[in-house]
Amino acid sequence: MGRTRIKRAKRAKARKALPDTAEKTKGRRQLNKEDKLRRIKAAARALFTTKGYDETNMREIAKRAGVALGTPFSYAADKRDLLFLTLNDELEDAAVRAADAVKEGAPVRDNLLNGFRVVYELFGREPRLARLALREMQFYQAGPQAARFLQTRDRMIALAVRSIEIAQRNGEIARSEDSRLVGMVVFSSFQMAIRLWLMHERARVDDGMGELACFIDIILKGLAPP
Repeated sequence: MGRTRIKRAKRAKARKALPDTAEKTKGRRQLNKEDKLRRIKAAARALFTTKGYDETNMREIAKRAGVALGTPFSYAADKRDLLFLTLNDELEDAAVRAADAVKEGAPVRDNLLNGFRVVYELFGREPRLARLALREMQFYQAGPQAARFLQTRDRMIALAVRSIEIAQRNGEIARSEDSRLVGMVVFSSFQMAIRLWLMHERARVDDGMGELACFIDIILKGLAPP
């Protein structure tokens, strides 16, 4: 009986240890996957900004990252998708912070400029990468990273729409206009303004914000209630 109990205890102990071992193995695999992703993003970012987007290929990115040739395709469908893989985390964070900058009691001009400034500051840190993103985002619909990017764009549109709705409630602008349509006009002006700003060799944030303020002022004057 004593030996039987000892055997049972050993088997129970072994079974108890299995989940822990499996969990550790899973943890190591996840850490390895995250490390590969980090290296791929870093390699893509470095090559896109130094060698150039058009001149860089996926083979070079894989080599610089120290991974197999097919590994980048586990995270991105193609080179453009990989470009947005390197940016999506920062774009999502910027969109969240931009939305937080819109305040219920603030003037519409302040809400729009404070929200959009977050994106200017992000792009101002790496203008070359920002120019590539703005160039490649046209009709960007396919790829694992596309849905994330489109969601971020929609958040920025929502920021503009919310700012207009607040202004309508506060009597700053006419209530007769469709807030979503006006928000889209504002967002389109922001897209044009930030592209014009990035065309400058030295993209200073304050200069860009000054140009954007002129765009917004023209829109708001046209919307002023009688």
